[in-house]
Amino acid sequence: MLANFFFFTSFFQAPKIEFNHISDLEKRTPDIIIWAAPVMFFFVLLEWYIAKKQDHHLYDKKETIGSVLVGIGNVIINTFLKVSLFYLVIWIYNLVPWRMYFSWWSLIPCYLIFDLSSYWSHRISHQQRFWWATHVVHHSSENYNLSVSFRLSWVQNLKLVFFLPVMALGFHPVIFFITSQVAVLFQFWVHTEYIRRLPRFIEYIFATPSNHRVHHGSQEKYINKNYGATFIFWDRLFGTYQPEEEQAKYGISTNIEHKANPIHLNFHEYVEMWQDVKAAKGMRRKLFFIFGDPIAVANYKKEAGKTTVKPAGIRREKSVHQLTSLK
Repeated sequence: MLANFFFFTSFFQAPKIEFNHISDLEKRTPDIIIWAAPVMFFFVLLEWYIAKKQDHHLYDKKETIGSVLVGIGNVIINTFLKVSLFYLVIWIYNLVPWRMYFSWWSLIPCYLIFDLSSYWSHRISHQQRFWWATHVVHHSSENYNLSVSFRLSWVQNLKLVFFLPVMALGFHPVIFFITSQVAVLFQFWVHTEYIRRLPRFIEYIFATPSNHRVHHGSQEKYINKNYGATFIFWDRLFGTYQPEEEQAKYGISTNIEHKANPIHLNFHEYVEMWQDVKAAKGMRRKLFFIFGDPIAVANYKKEAGKTTVKPAGIRREKSVHQLTSLK
């Protein structure tokens, strides 16, 4: 018993990692997403072919081009940022006194905690406009298919701030980066109409296609629901779970133009945010246009005769009455 205790405590006494060993760590960290890319493209083509043969309008040419270009850009950006991200994770790893040794079993607790952080990162990204701007590209497609999983914002690394607690727990940097890639890859298969409801115990635990279709739905009861990336029990625990009860209607409240332009898809919300801030009078209103609830901002602008903000889903009129003090 005592020996097991000493073994456990010694696991948290890993030595610091020298920064000149970063190249070695890079080699030890597999590029899982790059390896998986050919398989993902294969299944996108397969789904597109089946949908076309069955005369199901699941793919729009411009939207698909936009999705692919956004995805390629995201991979390129992350490739260039990889070394910088390694420096950040290693710096935090060296900072804490409870550093863990590299061990494959630590993937399990790391993944669970990482997914909990993903839940809150995702939830806040729907509730504050600044963070919504890093996520709106993912919701702007009016069709739901596997290529939508490629729509990851080019500035999504801003949301690393939500994962600092995971880094600070002392997981080995290689474990952290493997966890991050697996978590992203898991979300590929949930973006499809072809997989319907799965057995109840799977639907209860995991973010399945059925659960995630709800999240992309624009109906009132589907808005701001089912944030879970891998595990849906976070939504059940925090009161944001909604089962799939009707066919989801996809897209955002005011669907955007330039559907094939990846620059527009990634940055249009920031442009509109800047325009709103410049036109706003008073610091309180300026901050509201940056950090306010996207739905509340849309309602406020609707009342003011503007319609440029595009939050996910339809607008909730009750938010307008909550904003009368801003007028």
